Amino acid sequence: MKTKVAILHTNDLHSHFENFPQIIQLMKTRTRELERAGYTVFRVDDGDAIDRFEPLTDATGGQANIEFLNQIHYHAATIGNNEALTTSHEELSHLYDQANFPIVLDNVLDATTGRAPTWTQPFVDYKLPDQTRVRFMGLTFPYPTFRFMGWIAQPVLPTITNCLKQWQGQYDILILLSHLGINQDRQIADQFPEISILVGGHTHHLLPHGELRHHTLLTAAEKWGHYVGEITFTVENHLVQDQTARVISISPLATDSDEQMQVKQWRKRGRDLLANQLVAELPHAFKTSFADDNPLVQLGLRAVEESLGVKAAVLNTGLFLHDLPAGIVNMEQIQRILPHNIHVMKTKLWGYDLWRLMKEMQKNRNFLIAFPQKGMGFRGSQFGRLVASGLHFNGQGQLLWHDELVEPQKRYEIGLLDHYQFIPFFPTIDLVGENTIYFDKTLKTVLADYLSRHYPIQGEQDGS
Repeated sequence: MKTKVAILHTNDLHSHFENFPQIIQLMKTRTRELERAGYTVFRVDDGDAIDRFEPLTDATGGQANIEFLNQIHYHAATIGNNEALTTSHEELSHLYDQANFPIVLDNVLDATTGRAPTWTQPFVDYKLPDQTRVRFMGLTFPYPTFRFMGWIAQPVLPTITNCLKQWQGQYDILILLSHLGINQDRQIADQFPEISILVGGHTHHLLPHGELRHHTLLTAAEKWGHYVGEITFTVENHLVQDQTARVISISPLATDSDEQMQVKQWRKRGRDLLANQLVAELPHAFKTSFADDNPLVQLGLRAVEESLGVKAAVLNTGLFLHDLPAGIVNMEQIQRILPHNIHVMKTKLWGYDLWRLMKEMQKNRNFLIAFPQKGMGFRGSQFGRLVASGLHFNGQGQLLWHDELVEPQKRYEIGLLDHYQFIPFFPTIDLVGENTIYFDKTLKTVLADYLSRHYPIQGEQDGS
């Protein structure tokens, strides 16, 4: 007799709550249908379920997301880079306190203890009706920047090698939750035939029918909950056979008025929590402009300079999605203007390298205005215009630091964003910059702190 198994999977939900009711409905309905057809069903998530662009996620540090994920009753989940890099060490350490599903993660250590985080498991095991042993493991993309959040990201391939060595004889079927991206997934399939199925994500790729690579089935369901992935296979003599994969679009699933109202209530709850955090009182509005230098980006530049203790900075206008209004300003307004998961960064350069960086920015400036930037923390639509403070070229093409010529053998400090180090347009930053990323300072918190200092709410200023 063959045992029938199905896996329903999600990845890269990124707090798109508008799709959660359909996902929950589909998971429940499809589980019942598959079980009636004789399948043993597992539900898994592949990470990046949270994203702080969403007010409710931002206001609750991701706890609201766990409430919703609990409704799906996952059998296993892993984390993505958003969980690791946009929540503090303390927030992530307690993010899953109320979760009704296990977090499997094999390549991240707690920098304080040098051991696996207490909120993770190296694997989770299940037995099929024929006593076949199924093991789920998890890996996330090992960004070096994890160390700034108090985590140590281990290299992927040696981690898998060590796990397989330690686990010999402990499982029959090994399934990897891989928040690593399609290229890494293919490399793993080529090198580790012991892994039967790989549930993928991170690069937001869609594999409508999976990809069978040697004996390993690769799967992925794009992003934001647009699809739920479904894997089916049979097991005979404890071996996987007849693997198939597909994705199910949630778009045909109509949400009723109650579900739509629930999503609106989730959003309102997040906005209200942030709106209760008053920031400043502005005497006038600060307007933004996508294509031109503007008062709001200038305000942002001053905030970055003051926060980092530098005298020059660069920002792009596409970061600022709305105007900053006059009057009392709260964190909901700041979050709507700057929903990005982007941190400020201090970069030290020799004068010659600073000149080269500014030439790179000058060369790419017009191209980048309408460039549809995606990922790496950016939550706008297009990059916009680069605007610098404290730095400009004169008519002879010479770079000036305020009113003085930049000296090639002198060291300079400027304020940037970690985003600029990760995108490919300004290689000088990564190649020769001495970069310090401030992971406790996102651009929105830097702006909010600056506003509260320079435009205090009048009642707070006079002590009333």
